[in-house]
Amino acid sequence: MSEFLSDGDELFAASCVKSYAATYPWWETLLGAPPSFKATATEAVWEVAPHRWIVLEQRPERAGNATHTLYVTDLDARVAAISARGIEPSDTEVYGDVRKVVYRDPEGNEIGFGGSPA
Repeated sequence: MSEFLSDGDELFAASCVKSYAATYPWWETLLGAPPSFKATATEAVWEVAPHRWIVLEQRPERAGNATHTLYVTDLDARVAAISARGIEPSDTEVYGDVRKVVYRDPEGNEIGFGGSPA
């Protein structure tokens, strides 16, 4: 199987919200940093890996329906850091040898962090 993205390609995965102003602080807290850049007054973009971006965008007609999963090397450390910033998981799922810790923003968008079992 060939790679879908080649060197130099970019991936932008968006979570749409009704209220950017109300939801932005939650995303900044979850991700632990301000965005890499703000594309517009109602669109923030975080680079989560080289050429891989999470986007928060005010688009009321599409709000609350995103689902993202990022596989991380140290899931327990990631979850502990997010908890230390005041956000707790909505759910935890187990798929064989993989755990997924799920967070939901105030409008229902889901972002999960997956990793190997503890």
